[in-house]
Amino acid sequence: MSLDQVLKTIDDDLPQSIDRLLALLRIQSVSTDPAFAAECDRAADWLVDDLNSIGFDASKRPTPGHPMVVAHAQGSGPDTGPHVMFYGHYDVQPVDPIELWNSPPFEPALEDTDKGPVIRGRGSSDDKGQLMTFVEACRAWKSVHGSLPAKISIFFEGEEESGSPSLVPFMQDNADELTSDIALICDTGMFDSKVPAIVTQLRGLVGEDFTITGPDRDLHSGMYGGLAMNPIRVLTRILADLHDDNGAVTLPDFYDGVEELSDEIRSQWQGLNFDHTAFLGDVGLKAPAGEVDRTPLEQLWSRPTCDVNGIWGGYTGDGFKTVIPSQASAKVSFRLVGKQDPYAIQKNFRAYVEDRLPDGFTIEYRSKDVSAGSQMSTDNPAFEQARKALTDEWQIAAAYIGCGGSIPIAGHFKDILGVDAMLIGFGKDDDQIHSPNEKYDLESFHKGIRSWARILAELSQ
Repeated sequence: MSLDQVLKTIDDDLPQSIDRLLALLRIQSVSTDPAFAAECDRAADWLVDDLNSIGFDASKRPTPGHPMVVAHAQGSGPDTGPHVMFYGHYDVQPVDPIELWNSPPFEPALEDTDKGPVIRGRGSSDDKGQLMTFVEACRAWKSVHGSLPAKISIFFEGEEESGSPSLVPFMQDNADELTSDIALICDTGMFDSKVPAIVTQLRGLVGEDFTITGPDRDLHSGMYGGLAMNPIRVLTRILADLHDDNGAVTLPDFYDGVEELSDEIRSQWQGLNFDHTAFLGDVGLKAPAGEVDRTPLEQLWSRPTCDVNGIWGGYTGDGFKTVIPSQASAKVSFRLVGKQDPYAIQKNFRAYVEDRLPDGFTIEYRSKDVSAGSQMSTDNPAFEQARKALTDEWQIAAAYIGCGGSIPIAGHFKDILGVDAMLIGFGKDDDQIHSPNEKYDLESFHKGIRSWARILAELSQ
């Protein structure tokens, strides 16, 4: 099938594509707030109607929470390449603090900036703008050829921003229908806002929220100081000992399952010429804090971490209250990579803390969900086909990169369905996702549509 005419149609139809995205952005599909449940339902209906209008067999599927949208379309023939599954999410983050928005978050608009035109509004980048790049690519294929170049399924979730409580049960219950040859996920971004990228490594997460209790009440530090052990002293010593002087995590067996980079990936990362000084300088920092024998990109993408996310105890109000507090609390998170076992790390962390508690001290944990890291095998030919397509569109060599965050759906595709996932997105670092004044560059939207058209063409060969 001819690709050139599809790309021309995408260019010619861009104003209408923008209008469709703006219509979806006006729907206030905030999944975390029950007050917006009807809006989430309306967003699912909008997507079902739009997909059906371009020849998909689309339907809204109920869950205990917000509905899923599932759609299927056949290719032009029985030998049109792999069965492709595309995933995105139609729910969005809350808009708070509303007073920091320069325009109403659910009155989206095309806006000129000193860096070029952007689409402004909640969900424009995360993830409505991204998911619509794929839908618009399919629309152009159908418009030109009357059919798609491969068998395509679409899976849109409505709870990603609220922890995806319905996702795993739904995937398990509908595994046969959702299984494909390759999964495509559009919830990531470019490298350095310029280089097209395929994310092949994601970090998992272990989070621990706990309180240490020593004396049965707050104590007068003049009467008890020196004799009574202070829980804050115990806690800070435990937290300080989690790293050695070289930035490595000291938790026993912490690095079990951490794999080394392949020579090919290492070479690609070196070719990105990542400027860690500028990266840290943008947030007022200078020196990397991770393992000293690892490059900055390794520290961000392929090495596990331990961070203290919060710590509190004692009197923190105005003035002074000279007490030895009864309790001290902290939140600690571990970002995991490779084949690290999150449950083993949780168990080892708890043993590590409890071994360091003085006699008579107790600890209480507030359980958090855990997730393993994900590492996609680039041996699947689809990865190189997609990389070529991205390079052709952006005229910059696309790279396999890592992502410091966690996107559990990628692991679910592999663990539940046995399907490799490619994470390809066109967001940029300054899109302000989850923050006021979220935007999506018009270039990202336009070239994102063209990129998916090229990828579908390559996969159908």
